Amino acid sequence: MWFKNLVFYRFTQPFTTDAEALHEQLFGSRFTPCSSQEQTRYGWVPPMGKLGDQLVHASNGHLLLCAKKEEKILPGSVIKEMLAERVEAIETEQSRKVRKKERDELKDTLMMELLPKAFSRHQLTFAYIAPEAGLLVVDASSAKRADELTAFLRKTLGSLPITLPALKQAPAATMTHWVSEQSPLPGGFELGEEAELKDPGENGGVIRCKQQHLLCDEISTHLAAGKQVVKVALDWKETLSFVLGEDLIVRRVKFSDVVQEKAAEMGEADAAAAFDADFTLMTLELGRFLPELLEALGGEDDGAYAPAIAV
Repeated sequence: MWFKNLVFYRFTQPFTTDAEALHEQLFGSRFTPCSSQEQTRYGWVPPMGKLGDQLVHASNGHLLLCAKKEEKILPGSVIKEMLAERVEAIETEQSRKVRKKERDELKDTLMMELLPKAFSRHQLTFAYIAPEAGLLVVDASSAKRADELTAFLRKTLGSLPITLPALKQAPAATMTHWVSEQSPLPGGFELGEEAELKDPGENGGVIRCKQQHLLCDEISTHLAAGKQVVKVALDWKETLSFVLGEDLIVRRVKFSDVVQEKAAEMGEADAAAAFDADFTLMTLELGRFLPELLEALGGEDDGAYAPAIAV
């Protein structure tokens, strides 16, 4: 149970629901498979999988959730080919042109015929709530996937007063200062060997580098030409490594062997204990890391948070 990506939100009101009450609220929106005529389904499943039946796993004040999405796979090329065949047959047999409205109706009918035979793709998205820290953290590498979970959680609960962290300055500006050495990296953070630089102008060029020492003349030349750092690899206190983006998404999170070995020692009893140990230690480390990351980026603009957002 180790998150690989972090999209995190700030609660604008205290989250006071306990694990038992939250389970009851999620139960009404638990996952059920697609019916024969459905293309997609979304719902809550036990985060421990076969190890438990609760829709919320609570540990050390943190609440773990898991959403499951099922999508029927209907290749566009197959639908296009079969639609073309049906249109051609009608035009040949009836000596007339198939218009757009009829073509769209034929496509809908074709999809309904194919859905029961389609393969399904399943996707799990984990998230945890840290009530004391006032954070919701989603394991997702894109804003779209994270927003899908938060939108469904809002629908399930009726209200979810969260917002993305508001920073005093843009992350790209701060990361550019780090790599250009205009500002020192805060204590505990070290540059990795990967970055993405982008010209802020319209249709601006993009430079991506890996296994590259970033404090070098080559990178400095691009920065002097006006490019900004929009992604950069960082290490934090020999505990985890990650790639930070200008969108404030923390991608490719990797916890150190020391942290994972400690979790293994805590969860030696059985699989359930191992799951709980992983989650407990991960949230403890992220509970230290995320505030330090926000502070390293210049701190949050507390005045930007609306005090009574409840949607």
